[in-house]
Amino acid sequence: MAYENILYEKREGIAYITLNRPKVLNALNRRTVEELHHALRDARDDASVRVLILTGAGEKSFVAGADISELALQTPVNGKEFSLYGQSVFHLLETLAKPSICAINGFALGGGCELALSCTIRIASKTAKLGQPEVKLGILPGYGGTQRLVRLCGKGVAHELCLTGEMITAEEAQRIGLVNHVYEPAELLPAAEAMAKKIIANAPLAVKYAMEAVERGVEMPQEEGLFLEATLFGLACSTEDMREGTKAFLEKRAAQFKGR
Repeated sequence: MAYENILYEKREGIAYITLNRPKVLNALNRRTVEELHHALRDARDDASVRVLILTGAGEKSFVAGADISELALQTPVNGKEFSLYGQSVFHLLETLAKPSICAINGFALGGGCELALSCTIRIASKTAKLGQPEVKLGILPGYGGTQRLVRLCGKGVAHELCLTGEMITAEEAQRIGLVNHVYEPAELLPAAEAMAKKIIANAPLAVKYAMEAVERGVEMPQEEGLFLEATLFGLACSTEDMREGTKAFLEKRAAQFKGR
């Protein structure tokens, strides 16, 4: 696919996806979501990619929401399909089995906030503003916001953000657990890269299984989640990386993981 609305590059184990429509604050239209879908599948299938970093072009916005000119044309039938397709792409990101770091460099509103919620980890610039303002347009979040927000931050927070439609600052987002860290704008991408390199230094299969335990376990009763954790722990114990990691620790040297 020839990308028009995103920038996609891979280097040193990191896949960079930059939403690139700065003139409209990187708003999500159908073409952009399709390009994101293609890039995510490519990153999933490329064994050299260990971590993804998502951010927005320009200094003002990560993603300021859906493209209103497209949104205004939705019918009940098209609206449902519009929502289901976006949900499927964001679900792919969430279940990619490779960690994703969202570097929120400005507005993350509506679909932008929902895209950030689909990432494994979120960090934000001090200039970032986050929110689910869909009710101000007569609709509700349609790309998973009502579901992921309540699981991440609790029902009270989800209700407040989805019902008032108000934006919150990066600092408030950190306080409620919506983002992990807040940085000066110039430090945001380097911080994302530093975090990605820490993840890349670890055993690939252990990272994959730990993600699976968290993502799937959170939807289970605790007893079932603990059983899943134990099963994945046992699976990790069968890997060459486990033997290399423990041996390297005892020999006081850096482990050389191979993802096997």
